[in-house]
Amino acid sequence: MKNHPLLPRFCLAIILSLSISMECLAHGDTDETSAAGSGAAYPAASSGTRTLVQGPVWIKMLADASNLGRDDIEVGELFLPVAYGEGAAHAHGSLEIFYVIEGVLGHEVNGHLHRLEAGMLGFVKPGDNVRHSVLSDTDVRAVVIWMPGGESQTLLDHAGFTLAPAN
Repeated sequence: MKNHPLLPRFCLAIILSLSISMECLAHGDTDETSAAGSGAAYPAASSGTRTLVQGPVWIKMLADASNLGRDDIEVGELFLPVAYGEGAAHAHGSLEIFYVIEGVLGHEVNGHLHRLEAGMLGFVKPGDNVRHSVLSDTDVRAVVIWMPGGESQTLLDHAGFTLAPAN
């Protein structure tokens, strides 16, 4: 069966919905309790809250505390240019999930290189050492999910990322 061009995005939508739903269930939130119960208003849709930049690399934050009203999950669109190869491995304090949309992502976890092609998922557990590179002759676009959230602020505070000017 030939893959439909929208299949990867459909799969991504399901993954994101399940991730957010599982987080809400874990915290006992429903539409009624999260909005009405907490008294906090939040936008129900987002086209991005802010964009983090480091050289040619950028991460457009799609969901974070600014539009969810909570910081237990963050979702970003990651862009890595052709020939990108990060130097030293680094660790995160969160579960990190990658879903590759375009290109081939070199996903090295604890010294073991994994080749993630479009439509594939990669995982990093808290405390694992990870390094990323582009293994294709095209740019890499991926969705990255952090649970719990807060990693975008860590990238700004400690990893040399800056905020892109608002459009």
